Amino acid sequence: MELIIGSHVSFKKDTQMLGSVEETLKYDANTFMFYTGAPQNTARIPINEELTNKAKELMLKNNIDIKNVVVHAPYIINLANSNNFDFNVRFLKEEISRVESLGVDKLVLHPGSHVGLGVGVGIQNIIDSLNVSLTENTKVTICLETMAGKGSEVGKSFEEIKTIIDGVKYKDKIGVCMDTCHLNDAGYDLSDFDSILEEFDKVIGLNYLRVVHINDSKNIMGAHKDRHDNIGIGSIGFDNLIKIIYHDKLKGIPKILETPYVEQNPPYKEEIEMIKNKSFNNNLIEDILK
Repeated sequence: MELIIGSHVSFKKDTQMLGSVEETLKYDANTFMFYTGAPQNTARIPINEELTNKAKELMLKNNIDIKNVVVHAPYIINLANSNNFDFNVRFLKEEISRVESLGVDKLVLHPGSHVGLGVGVGIQNIIDSLNVSLTENTKVTICLETMAGKGSEVGKSFEEIKTIIDGVKYKDKIGVCMDTCHLNDAGYDLSDFDSILEEFDKVIGLNYLRVVHINDSKNIMGAHKDRHDNIGIGSIGFDNLIKIIYHDKLKGIPKILETPYVEQNPPYKEEIEMIKNKSFNNNLIEDILK
């Protein structure tokens, strides 16, 4: 099975998903992830059906399967904090509707931060919010992202994610997005990824895994900081990331890079080339800056 690899790309007002596909092709990728608007605010432009159709045509010509495409929900949605319950639910429902209108079926969501309420209360708030937001007719899978445990983040362990899934009524509308940087920063040893997958399967079930974010980390294992690094530059290392990307149990699952820009330059074309070659480029940063 062909490697499904891509990156975060832009979604601009004038080109929307068509522009996202065009950017993806520049990186020699076959999938992509985007926000439908700025992640830190509620400003949203209407989805343009003509641009969406043109995007789908271009994807078809270049063998990009829309089933592998991912939308990331904005950070401004914090389901773990009940103080903004109505806003969170309304905005999440709107985002689900936008994703459905694009024909995408994977929406990655940070579970949220409990902001002093406690993990248990935060988890219950997430469950309550999802149970109001999801219906039997929802066409999107909400992919709960594994988190680094920064501040009061919920979702730093497989057990916390599992507790959320257990409480959601429509479990077929829920999946998981595994993030390598977040796992490292949460304390999982990615040099022993087989054990991590065994634990994930035992606690949650591999059938729930829908997306993998591939990021190196600027931090040591267990730092709870969430600072992404470029592939092979950080503490996880190139060889460990390659083993994860090409793991037999992750075949068919889209891998998405969210690595940092290098002096305003996207690193994705060079990083994807390294990943396809399975060989670290010692001149990675210099090549990105060319």
